[in-house]
Amino acid sequence: MAEPKTHQGSCHCGAVAYEVDTDLDGVIECNCSHCYRKGFMLAFVPPDNFRQTAYGAQNAYTFNSHKIRHQFCEACGVQTFARGETPDGSQMVAVNVRTLTDVEPWSLTPKRVDGRSF
Repeated sequence: MAEPKTHQGSCHCGAVAYEVDTDLDGVIECNCSHCYRKGFMLAFVPPDNFRQTAYGAQNAYTFNSHKIRHQFCEACGVQTFARGETPDGSQMVAVNVRTLTDVEPWSLTPKRVDGRSF
């Protein structure tokens, strides 16, 4: 397992920005109706590993069980992260790896998750 590193991320216009401590092990691509359409690559971290650093106008989108609040920038529309809970009820933050400014997503090999079948 790689050592966690602090990564920087933001929406396209920079109004929403964050730092996250993660080793990027366990990055997933999901084929559910939401993730597939948006092309997400997601890394899940505990809330203590996530720090929002810019708080531009944001809104949230929920669907299905409404347990995950998908945050997006109202100015540029990019979804940088989501807050919610895991199936066991633990709090988590799902970071859209494609919004990390210091990571080349094509350098990662995400695990494919069949969210469409849930």
